[in-house]
Amino acid sequence: MKKIYLSIMLLVGLLASCDMDKTPYGSLDENTAIQGMNDIARFRNMVYTSLRGKTAGGWISYQDIQMDEFHGIISNGNRVGEFSNGQITSSQSDIETMFASCYSSIATANSLIEKTEMLINSGNFSEEEVAEIKRYQGEAYFLRGFCYFFLADHFCQPYTAELGKKEHSGMPIVLKYEPSGDVTTYPSRATLDETYALIESDLNKAYTELKAYETATNAAIEPNAAYLNSYAVSAMQARVALVKGDYTTALAKAKEVINSGKYELADEEEYLNMWSKDESPEVIFRPFMSNTEGLISTGGAYTASKTFDSADYIATFETLCLYPEGDIRFDAFFTQWALNVEGSKYGSFVFLKYPGNESLRVTTENNYVNMAKAFRLSETVLIAAEAAARTNNLDDANKYLNAIRAARIYEWEETKYTTANILSEILLERECELLGEGFRMSDLRRLNQGFQRYGSHEENPQLDNIIVATGRELKYEKGDYRFTWPIPKTEMDANPNLAGQQNPGY
Repeated sequence: MKKIYLSIMLLVGLLASCDMDKTPYGSLDENTAIQGMNDIARFRNMVYTSLRGKTAGGWISYQDIQMDEFHGIISNGNRVGEFSNGQITSSQSDIETMFASCYSSIATANSLIEKTEMLINSGNFSEEEVAEIKRYQGEAYFLRGFCYFFLADHFCQPYTAELGKKEHSGMPIVLKYEPSGDVTTYPSRATLDETYALIESDLNKAYTELKAYETATNAAIEPNAAYLNSYAVSAMQARVALVKGDYTTALAKAKEVINSGKYELADEEEYLNMWSKDESPEVIFRPFMSNTEGLISTGGAYTASKTFDSADYIATFETLCLYPEGDIRFDAFFTQWALNVEGSKYGSFVFLKYPGNESLRVTTENNYVNMAKAFRLSETVLIAAEAAARTNNLDDANKYLNAIRAARIYEWEETKYTTANILSEILLERECELLGEGFRMSDLRRLNQGFQRYGSHEENPQLDNIIVATGRELKYEKGDYRFTWPIPKTEMDANPNLAGQQNPGY
């Protein structure tokens, strides 16, 4: 297998500095002594450090800000402005950071897979210890598949069967950590089919190992888990299959989670607590975070006001209108503030889906930090609804759509949708439920849809005076090249084997 030596960045939130000569943060090299369970468990923690970072902050807010649901405020200092205003380039620093960080985590996963395999085959451990080591190996496979999926869903064009076979349509694939200064050994881009085959293989291996561990140890599986389990893997497999258009697999894996009985859709009080206190019976996987470790603000991308009078981004009027009367999500996601912009006050609904968890504050001031809800039952139910609709299973599609609406809308009366309207209703519900969670760009990509931001704030016309003009009515036609992020210029320059393989438009 060819080697890769991509720029590696250590994330703090989403900002980083790069040193091409450093071993990836948390990776295991040949000089690292790993002899016992404590050694491998310590390095296993790096899997969760990576997952915590990649499920919060700019990793889920930037692509939503890039699409049609939010407007920038003129006082935001152009923070995230390149995304919001449609000015994506191959030199964009946050895109460089995310690309490099994915490969840093892939290097960590590759090392952990190799080292765990060595320990498993050593004959030095008990049956119980081997089961635990295989669990760690499964987690490493999950991390690698997770990172390659992020790369495929952001840095490759949307999947089609035709594109999947096209040369250099996927990502450079690295299965072994072997840094080298020999540029002739750096990999070129694989096909998209090869990239997805690796993602699916890694997730299958993760599922097998974690399921085996759970069976062998009779492990308790409960909501709000800080560690991966087989149901989190199934939820990820359903997500990948939906994006790829494999609706049969998407439905089967989503049903596996739903039918487990381990998770329940939150009621009104539980739903509010999910966002403010990070606890809910529907959270499948929630990477650990504390006020002394791993603080990453997701809400800060929209507002970081300590005096409740400023915001960087607010929802468009069209976004506010997504929610019908009696929808508990409107009160959960939005609050009214008087924004102070250049000395004047403007009444606005501020997006506060990530209001900050008091237990994660370092001081008494709100830092808008919440634990990431990486996988939730509601997303999985929506995947099941869409996959059922697309495979002509109208009964299941109706069942799942009505379940979501009954949980989110006061006095919801069950409705029987037809093949003519059920898919559009499911996609509308998906937008309502997953607002600000990083899915909007992926959804518009896979659906081959464009957008134009609604430019007027009819809830308060004075807000029109403080919206960044460049992005106010931003329009992407379907298939717009900016739906796919560029391979960073730093990578194109460092790897001669990527020549001629940049994404179209850059």
